[in-house]
This record gives sequence, structure tokens and C-alpha cells, in this order.
Amino acid sequence: MTSMVPNAVEHTDEPQQPPITMFGPDFPYAYDDFLAHPAGLGQIPATEHGTEVAVIGGGLSGIVAAYELMKMGLKPVVYEADRIGGRLRTVGFDGAGAEGLTAEMGAMRFPPSSTALQHYIDLVGLETSPFPNPLAEATPSTVVDLKGESHYAETIDDLPQVYRDVAEAWNKCLEEGADFSDMNRAMRERDVPRIREIWAKLVEKLDNQTFYGFLCDSEAFRSFRHREIFGQVGFGTGGWDTDFPNSILEILRVVYTEADDHHRGIVGGSQQLPVRLWEREPEKIVHWAYGTSLASLHEGGEPRPAVTRLHRTAGHRITVTDAKGDIRTYRAAIFTAQSWMLLSKIDCDDSLFPIDHWTAIERTHYMESSKLFVPVDRPFWLDKDERTGRDVMSMTLTDRMTRGTYLLDDGPDRPAVICLSYTWCDDSLKWLPLSANERMEVMLKSLGEIYPDVDIRKHVIGNPVTVSWENEPYFMGAFKANLPGHYRYQRRLFTHFMQDRLPEEKRGIFLAGDDISWTAGWAEGAVQTALNAVWGVMHHFGGATDAANPGPGDVYDEIAPVELPED
Repeated sequence: MTSMVPNAVEHTDEPQQPPITMFGPDFPYAYDDFLAHPAGLGQIPATEHGTEVAVIGGGLSGIVAAYELMKMGLKPVVYEADRIGGRLRTVGFDGAGAEGLTAEMGAMRFPPSSTALQHYIDLVGLETSPFPNPLAEATPSTVVDLKGESHYAETIDDLPQVYRDVAEAWNKCLEEGADFSDMNRAMRERDVPRIREIWAKLVEKLDNQTFYGFLCDSEAFRSFRHREIFGQVGFGTGGWDTDFPNSILEILRVVYTEADDHHRGIVGGSQQLPVRLWEREPEKIVHWAYGTSLASLHEGGEPRPAVTRLHRTAGHRITVTDAKGDIRTYRAAIFTAQSWMLLSKIDCDDSLFPIDHWTAIERTHYMESSKLFVPVDRPFWLDKDERTGRDVMSMTLTDRMTRGTYLLDDGPDRPAVICLSYTWCDDSLKWLPLSANERMEVMLKSLGEIYPDVDIRKHVIGNPVTVSWENEPYFMGAFKANLPGHYRYQRRLFTHFMQDRLPEEKRGIFLAGDDISWTAGWAEGAVQTALNAVWGVMHHFGGATDAANPGPGDVYDEIAPVELPED
């Protein structure tokens, strides 16, 4: 996938080069190899088989953790306040003619570098297809509309020279300020010492720097106009000016691992992944009868309701109260919901976590995000304008209210879907007071100014669906994004699964989920932290990995994240 402003140095991959994966840079552990190894993820003592473990949150991280714990012979008890899937949320449309069409309200595009995620996609038999990002190969055409001026493009070469200048500035900025080529090579080769050497210097140097400050410090981006275009058009997936206040380390993690590139969507909807894992009967399972699934271990095949209270009881146990008033006590629990829930929705004991971990949870910064989708009768955007020969409508990036408009179809003669607007942060908050229909009216007006000869409304066959993640009661934001100076906080949260380092009375509850990972907002981070928590629970119960397949905790001391001084 080529973007408006390509991801760093132009790709010149040769066939013999190993692929880029989300291997580091903070914790260069091969989760994909761990999952693929025939020895499995580890074993617990037979005396612990059947022991209940609370898993709070039925998003991807919680379901992956529960699935793997079940295979080891433990009994996961999953609590979910809303629906299985979390921010893997696929919804349908109301309206005759829109049957079978879906909209991805949360995660909708996944990079091939997410190799641990891909393990589970393959496991449950799902397929992926190219996602129509700006100027991707799967995208027939793209329109960039800035300051009232539109440019039609099928490749970046179709855009004015200034866009190529901005692309080159970004390449130079990354090379000079972040050792991009060296890190790219080290990550492809899984050269752990080199990755750690490069990253340690950058973390120390850049932890206090914003994304925007990083651009401003680059000679390549001394032009404000270039920085403005870069913010509005961005790289990989569209404009990233909403990320400008965030730590540059967040951005480097994305570009190093190509998380912003070559995206694919899950055919039929991403929510199928956690739902299928919930229902899956593993071929290899300990203690439980063949044919056992997470669904079958839960009454009525449904998870337990929302958790309302978490507190510690004698023997360092974790006691969980749910929305039905049911109280259960566990020797171990995994918390995978967004961490702010521990501050607001759930009544928690201070004794659950060390005070430094509470501080890290409180300092968490979430980004807002909104989307609106409408079903249409057919992919009319593929019609050709008689005067120009161009597509009558294109994937659209603009500085107008809509910001990003995506066109999603499954063939020329079938109903299709338009994501009229996908926005972040302040741009998302602008939509918050409006209903779905009010939002659609504003969006159609914006797009009507870009495509005055296209009547989108006449193709709409059902009601719009919308989401503002900042307004969702169990999320309060789309995903975490660290601000400058937050590295130490993120390190505390990510390393929480290494509980031998904690006082005994603080052990037994494990944090997981994409906001605990180094790659918040990416499903890969949800999977990786789930596997960390699985290792932690296994270790907590006296279990161990096979010597041939060491887990993340077994090799932790060799690859631990950089530790910055606190004094």
C-alpha cells in the first residue's frame, strides 16, 4: 500500500528480505514463534486443573487470554459489560435492501506485520482482503481536498510536486532523527541487540518530545506549509495532525513496524474473530473434555455481566462483584478492559495495584474517534465522469469536517457501504452533539462541495450507523496514546505481568489489553499482552513453559524494556 506520504523510506523489498513484523522495538519477543511452536504455551500442575480465573473484559485480549487458559486446563470466567469483541465491533444496518452489509465501528484495518493476530485469524478460518486506504493498490482513486482545492490521483505521481516534497521530507526526517533504515533492517533480521541499542538511545533522547516537535526539529520540515500538508494528509492511513501532541515514540513504533501500511480488512467483519474464538473447541486441550469451548464453560453460553467492584480479600485473593450482585473470589484475575474503568465504573481497592501503577493508570491519555457509515444501492463511485473519464467519486482526504471518507464494496452489482467520515480527537468531538442523521446531513454537505455533480443521497438505502468512542460508557475513548514523558508509565503497565518483582500482596491480578501494550490501538498489542498475562497466570499457579519454547517472562531479563531513571 502506498500512501499520500509514504511510510518512511520508499520500500525496496527484495524477495529474500525477511518481512517486517511487530517484533519490538520496546520488547523484542517473537510472539508469533511462541504461538506456532508445537510444544504449546506451557503447562500448569494437575492439582490446579479446573481452577477458576476471572477474565474481565470480553474484547480480543480477554478472549485470547481466556482461550489459552482454557487450553491449559484452567476455567476462565469471562465478564463483559457490553458485547463480545470490545472495539472489534461489527454492526449491520436497518432498512430493507441493506441486509448482509456491515460496518466496522472500531478496528477495521490490520497490517500484515500483526503476525500474532494473524495466528488467530487463521486459527478460526477467517479471510482478509486489501483495505482501500488512500492510494492503496486496492483503491481505484483518491481525492485530496485541501483549502477548497481538489486533486484526483491514482498514484502519488498524480499529485502536485508539493506532496512529493512532503513525502521526501518525512523520509529524511525519519532517517536523520530516528535511524529508520538501521532499525528497519534490525527488525527484519530480528537482531535483538541492535534493536535494543538503537531504541535505548532514542527513548532517552525523545521521550519528552512531541510528534510535532520532532518535525519542527528536522531541517527537512522547516516549511510550515509542508508540516501543515503532512498533518492533513499524513502517511499510511490519512492525516495524522491529531497525533501531533503525542509522544514521537508512539509514532516511531508505528512506522518501524509498518503498522500503518499494507492494511487488510477481515472479510465479513472483525468481530467474528473473538466470537469464533469464544465458540471454538480446541483440538488440543488439557483437563477439559474434547468439545469444550469458552461458551460451553459459561452458563447459557454467555459471559457474566459487567464488573462493579474489585477488592482484595484474605490470602491475597481477588473478589469480583458483578452487575447482578454475584460475588466470586479468585486466586488470579486478568483485567483487559480500558484502564480508566478502574478509576470510574468499577469500585476498586487501592490495594489492587502498587501506587506507581495507579499513577500510570491515572496518567493514561485516550484519543477520541468517531465514524459514520451509510448503506448504498451499489458502488456508484466506480461510474466514470463523461467529461473527465475519472471515477465520479473517490476515497477522500479533506480538511473539511468529514476528514476521511472510505468506499467499501464487494462487487459492482451489489449493495455497498460508505464510511462518510472517520475522524479523531478534536475532529471527533465536533460530531458529539449531533445525532446520526444530523451527522449525515453535515457530511453530505461537505462531500457535496467536493463532488457537486454527485447525488450521494439518492443511493442511500438504509439508516446511518455511527459511533463516538469517547461517549461509549465502557470505553471513554478509542485507544490510548502516550503523551511526552509517559514512557515510564507505559513501562510500568506493560511489565506488570512480571509479578515476582511485586510485593506478594500486590500479585494475582494481571493487566492486559492494547492500552497496556506498546502499540495501543493495534489488535496485535491486545494479543501480545494477553499472552503476557497468560504466562503470568501460569507462573502464578506454579506452571512453566517447555524449555524448547520459552515464554515472554522466561526471557524477560534479556530483552526487558529500557528503564529510564526516575530521580
